[in-house]
Amino acid sequence: MSRKSARSLSALLCAMPFALGTVFAQEPPTTPTDPAKLDAELRYQTGTVQVAGGKATFNLGPEFRYLDPKQSARLLTEGWGNPPGAETLGMILPAGPSPLSAEGWGVVITYEEDGYVDDKGAEKIDYNELLGEMKKSVTEENKERTKAGYEPMQLVGWAEPPRYDKATNKMYWAKDIKFGDSPVDTLNYNIRVLGRRGVLVLNAVATVDQLGPVKTSMQQLLPAVEFNPGHRYADFIPGKDKMAEYGIGALVVGTLAAKTGLFKVLLAGLLAAKKFVIVGIAGLGAWLRKVFKKKELATAEAIEP
Repeated sequence: MSRKSARSLSALLCAMPFALGTVFAQEPPTTPTDPAKLDAELRYQTGTVQVAGGKATFNLGPEFRYLDPKQSARLLTEGWGNPPGAETLGMILPAGPSPLSAEGWGVVITYEEDGYVDDKGAEKIDYNELLGEMKKSVTEENKERTKAGYEPMQLVGWAEPPRYDKATNKMYWAKDIKFGDSPVDTLNYNIRVLGRRGVLVLNAVATVDQLGPVKTSMQQLLPAVEFNPGHRYADFIPGKDKMAEYGIGALVVGTLAAKTGLFKVLLAGLLAAKKFVIVGIAGLGAWLRKVFKKKELATAEAIEP
């Protein structure tokens, strides 16, 4: 798997927590013949950036730059070969390397307005035990992936163990994922910022050998993003505001899995690069009925804090 293929794969992995929508699909569009032209046409923003309809703010230092949703779509599809259609709030990229270079990577931004996520019991979660359950799930579903003609997937482990800061209501972790015999593992580095009505989702798109610079940058990005007054975690009004249907542990394994009881098939849709597309929840349901019609969907009890 090339770096571009890994970035293409990782971009889709990043979208999974809010849609979990990966299914068998056509080959994505090819990379443009003139990447230098695309690179020159991308329009970056710097400094203070508002996202999620003004709910949150990024105060970017000189080490970062921002692409709005339209510009991000061009990078993800034309530059990195992802299928079109993924909805994002834009991307944060390091100011140094070109995103089209081998060293290039970026952070996909989305927002899950599922309600207030109760962080009670966050300190009691055994993330190593949780990782073991996730690995079992991946191993079980490799049988179906192989039957369908796709490479098996391996959840190698935590590239960065989950950590939750109760004072800032921010959580981060990273997963090392391997597809088939690929010499390049995929890095899925995650940040979640809890708010009054939902969660701001930041996912780094990179290869695992970029963990060092990605980790440094993501730690710099942590204090740079905040919900605005009225939308902060502390602004929650009990009895009036909506509560999320899942706890904080579900942020690590995937929120849709928690809501629909799909813990055992959580990672079933993660296929080899060039073989998938992001779809809505309805499309996911149809695919699951086809692939897992003989399986009973397990509950998500293991991820409750």
